[in-house]
Amino acid sequence: MKPYYEDDYVTLYHGDCLELRDYWLDADVLVTDPPYGMKLKSGRFNGKVGGFGDLTIAGDADTTVRDAALEAWGNRPGLAFGRWSIERPKGTKQVLIWEKGDHTGMGDLNIPWRPSTEEIYVLGKWPARPNSGRGGGGRVAPVYRIMAPTPGKENGRLHATEKPVALMERLIEKCPAGVVAEPFAGSGATLVAAKNLGRKVIGVELVESNCEIIAKRCAQEVLDIFGEAS
Repeated sequence: MKPYYEDDYVTLYHGDCLELRDYWLDADVLVTDPPYGMKLKSGRFNGKVGGFGDLTIAGDADTTVRDAALEAWGNRPGLAFGRWSIERPKGTKQVLIWEKGDHTGMGDLNIPWRPSTEEIYVLGKWPARPNSGRGGGGRVAPVYRIMAPTPGKENGRLHATEKPVALMERLIEKCPAGVVAEPFAGSGATLVAAKNLGRKVIGVELVESNCEIIAKRCAQEVLDIFGEAS
C-alpha cells in the first residue's frame, strides 16, 4: 500500500490500523493516543478559528478497538493514553499523569476541582537501561505538566483530543531506541514529535481529513532537532 505521506522520518498510512497492522507492527516502540471508549461527541468549537466542528471519535464506543490494537502489539514496550474513568489496558505496568493546565473540560460542576489530567499507561516489557540501579539512569517523576493546545484560536488545537507536541517529545525521549508506531495518528502530534527528535515513525489514521492535517504539519521544516519546534 502506498503511504499517504512519506519523508525521511515519517511514514503515514490512511486506513484502519487493524486492517493495516502489517505496516506498523514491525516498529520498535508504541506511542499511541487511541480511542478511550468515552463515546465522545462534541460540537463545542464548531465555527471558531482553528475549531474542528461536530465530532465523533471513530472506535470510541468502547475499548474494543484500543484493546485489539494493543493485543496485536503484544508484550513489547509501549505508551498509551487513557482516562481514569475507563478501564485501564490489560498488563499496565505503571501510570504516568499528564497535567494539562486550565484548558480542560467542565466536568461535574458540583465538584470544586476541574478535570485537568489524563493517564498514560506504560505497557509491555521494556529493555534494561544503562545505570538503572538505585538513583541512576536518568529516571524522572511520572507527572508531566504541559499546557494542552488551546481550542478556537489561530494555530490552536487541530483535533478534539490533540496532545501537545512538547509532551510527546518528552515521552518519546524516554522510550527505547528505534522506530515509533502510532496506529491512531489523529492530528499527528506523535509523528511531528518523533520527527523533531530525529526518530523514524510509522502512523496510521482512519480519517482522511486528519491525514491532510498530518501531512501539512510533517511537511513543514523541523526547526530544532532537540525538540523546540512544534
